[in-house]
Amino acid sequence: MLHALIRGHDDTVPGFPFAPSGWQPSDAEKMATEQGIELSAEHVETLRALQEYFFRHDKPGVIIRELHDALDERFHGRGGMKYLYRLFPGGPVAQGCALAGLPVPPGAVNKSFGSVQ
Repeated sequence: MLHALIRGHDDTVPGFPFAPSGWQPSDAEKMATEQGIELSAEHVETLRALQEYFFRHDKPGVIIRELHDALDERFHGRGGMKYLYRLFPGGPVAQGCALAGLPVPPGAVNKSFGSVQ
């Protein structure tokens, strides 16, 4: 099932060439508003990066550490993960994937502690 979610994408969503099938930016806006986040250009850039990562790493499961490191590297010039945690207080991987319409990778949320990624 995860493989099917990653494989299917919708390249007709303007500005989001790697969007998962059925996802729309308005979905992210609604969810973000419910979570107390006002989406900015920086948030949108992160959502695009997550969608592209899932598209390019089309495999049954995304390894949380590899995704974490890829995000840290991509946004290194702005502060890496510290920068991303300011944008996504629920965790750049956990909250970011949810907003981007992607499955949250196993291990991204520790139910006894909260977001770990």
